[in-house]
Amino acid sequence: MLPGSFTQIYIQIVIVVKGRRNQISPEWEEKLHKYITSIIQNKGQKLLAINGMPDHLHMLIGMSPNCILSDLIREIKKSSNTYVNSRQLCKGEFAWQSGYGAFSYAHSSLDNVIGYIDRQKVHHAKKSTKLEYLELLREFEVEFDEQFLFEWS
Repeated sequence: MLPGSFTQIYIQIVIVVKGRRNQISPEWEEKLHKYITSIIQNKGQKLLAINGMPDHLHMLIGMSPNCILSDLIREIKKSSNTYVNSRQLCKGEFAWQSGYGAFSYAHSSLDNVIGYIDRQKVHHAKKSTKLEYLELLREFEVEFDEQFLFEWS
């Protein structure tokens, strides 16, 4: 980063298991979160929150401006796929769907976003992953074409 440059970039990332299969088991979910945390930290980024459900994952990252978001997500997906599959943590092959959601936040919103991510299990007792994702896209006024959304099986 250039001297005299000051940034504050917070991004919530949502990734979904391929076919929206419920493959992330509570038995190894925490290990996956720790593994992904190490990937993010090794890339020089700061993980502020991580949590999800058996079919998807939310992360809130404090990002450096020299980090390319798509490269970071590609590395998270590729490495975590290998991690899960090499340890045979789930039945069948584990993979993330292509694509992702990324939403930016102001510093003043961090407590709310962290709380939202931490409460994923409670939140999804009342709301499906599809509904949650569509609400995020609409809330952030992200244009999308239904045919390019995740595979909703």
